[in-house]
Amino acid sequence: MSDRSFLSWPFFEPRHAALSEALETWAGTHLAAIDHGDTDAACRALVTGLGEAGFLTHSAVDPATGTGLDVRSLCLIRETLARHDGLADFAFAMQGLGTGAISLFGTPEQRAEWLTQTRAGKAISAFALTEPASGSDVANSTMTATRDGDFYVLNGEKTWISNGGIADVYTVFARTGEAPGAKGLSAFIVPADTPGLEIAERLEVIAPHPLATLRFTECRIPASALLGAPGAGFKIAMSVLDVFRSTVAAAALGFARRALDEALARVSSRKVQGAPLFELQMVQGHIADMALDVDAAALLVYRAAWTKDSGAPRVTREAAMAKLFATDHAQLVIDKAVQLHGGDGVRSGETVERLYRDIRALRIYEGASDVQRVVIARQALGAFQQG
Repeated sequence: MSDRSFLSWPFFEPRHAALSEALETWAGTHLAAIDHGDTDAACRALVTGLGEAGFLTHSAVDPATGTGLDVRSLCLIRETLARHDGLADFAFAMQGLGTGAISLFGTPEQRAEWLTQTRAGKAISAFALTEPASGSDVANSTMTATRDGDFYVLNGEKTWISNGGIADVYTVFARTGEAPGAKGLSAFIVPADTPGLEIAERLEVIAPHPLATLRFTECRIPASALLGAPGAGFKIAMSVLDVFRSTVAAAALGFARRALDEALARVSSRKVQGAPLFELQMVQGHIADMALDVDAAALLVYRAAWTKDSGAPRVTREAAMAKLFATDHAQLVIDKAVQLHGGDGVRSGETVERLYRDIRALRIYEGASDVQRVVIARQALGAFQQG
């Protein structure tokens, strides 16, 4: 059983421990029954199950009140699901990220139309920001949205879009041209069945999940699909990532906790020359490093989440630190777990082998590790110059 003593840290309230316990019970009962042979079907089943159990109510604000987005809850849910099943974590995460802009900037009508469905698990959402020639460099996006009376006409491509191909609704960012660079982007709600939107390619990756390239060709959407103000798309995207970047770190933490658990079970039961593998001092050193990385990551993750929940308008520095450390060090923890498993560590179907594939993408999406280093350095310099 994973260490759960962190729930007594001052970052949390009693409701967080209750949420963690409820999700732990649900995950232990339901996730083993999900057939991962068909990734699309598995994701649909996971979204439905999480919605029916009520956990997706945490993924977005209450459409009636506009309140309820608690980053500590998001992180706890992602950590717990990732520890059990990476695809379950993915299914939950995309419901939040895909509708994040609607939660933060949507009108009451937009929230009522979409959040009611996604929070119940009756619609699947996606976040369409990345383009073929502009990954981390969002300001250089080239997809266009041209105003035509009461409509916008979208043209261009988005790629590496999680839930691409199974989503019912996409939050899409396109250039409306109010100003050059970042100030000329806007955000839109685009239903998946909108004429002119097609799935150009399904993408296969080492840890399978729904992923696609989207093509927009003279795709007409009503002007009422605009999220926030024209030209506010970059601000909207960064605000969404500011909330959900900490949750990526939480998922990495969940993977690392599972790897540590698997390693502890292995070195306790595996014997070398008649004694448990754990008796070797070098093995103890690996376990110590793994435990240290897990706790350090947890402190950074829940500091960022607590800071945001406490009213900080932005947690750019805290979230970047959490994501960078948690994802990079989860990779190290999992690698040690694979090493401690010996040949079994690279056997297809083994838990640590799956974790080894699951963790890698987290160091890339929602801001690659090197981008986070740039963010942290700039934040540190800014704070020094102001102080």
